[in-house]
Amino acid sequence: MKEVIINGKTVGPNCPVFIVAEIGINHNGSIDIAKEMIRRANNKGVDAVKLQKRTIEVVYSKEELDKYRESPWGTTNREQKQGLEFGKAEYDEIDRYCKSLDLIWYASCWDEASVDFIDQYDPPCYKMASATLTDHDLLKYHRTKGKPIIIATGMSTMNEIENAVKVLGKENLILLHSTSTYPCKPEELNLKVIKTLIDKFDVPVGYSGHEVGISTTVVAVAIGAFMVERHFTLDRSMYGSDQAASLEQNGLRHIVDYIRTYEKAIGDGVKNVFDSELPVKERLRRK
Repeated sequence: MKEVIINGKTVGPNCPVFIVAEIGINHNGSIDIAKEMIRRANNKGVDAVKLQKRTIEVVYSKEELDKYRESPWGTTNREQKQGLEFGKAEYDEIDRYCKSLDLIWYASCWDEASVDFIDQYDPPCYKMASATLTDHDLLKYHRTKGKPIIIATGMSTMNEIENAVKVLGKENLILLHSTSTYPCKPEELNLKVIKTLIDKFDVPVGYSGHEVGISTTVVAVAIGAFMVERHFTLDRSMYGSDQAASLEQNGLRHIVDYIRTYEKAIGDGVKNVFDSELPVKERLRRK
């Protein structure tokens, strides 16, 4: 299996798990909220934060945008999605702020224009959302940027994943097992697929979780995930469709702490007697 390097950090076997806080659209269109989320995520020890970028009129049809939807920005889908979308001023500040923290950031781009927009910031990689896995033109366009690609596999059949891998190639590719339900019930997480994807494609495989809680994400690492991505929020009661499937800061801190403890505890599989055991051995063994 070939490792993937993201801004100097290696994703693959025998490497620390790459932990990502998904900011997504939980900032609700506020750069101040986004920066506070980034600050808190960084303080909890994540390796990177991720955002999302869309060209609204390209990703959604006029009929979809015209549908009724109450939100803080108005009464249509268009007003809601425009209210959530960051432009150049906001991304300039995100780029500046993350650099000041020495924190990796990147984005999932839902259309070609968004790829070009994010490319001006020279991201270390691109993330592709599960919804774009079957958009082969978009897959190919991402490859023209010459960066590692992380692609989520929620709502996808194995055949669809195989076709996406054929289009992308296995070089500098990370697959993320995911179930695209927000929040996702434990019985639909299907974590054993992580091992299935590793065995089938021989590329680094991670986990993008949308469940409530943290224990199953740590189990995903124990099964073999080399990367973990979880949605993050300041407050799960805030407006937004992703909030209920997100971690607040204590949950994110526990995820990071538990994964790092697991990495220390897993060992190398060689049975040893530790020096710390010798006094106990001498005291308790009669024969």
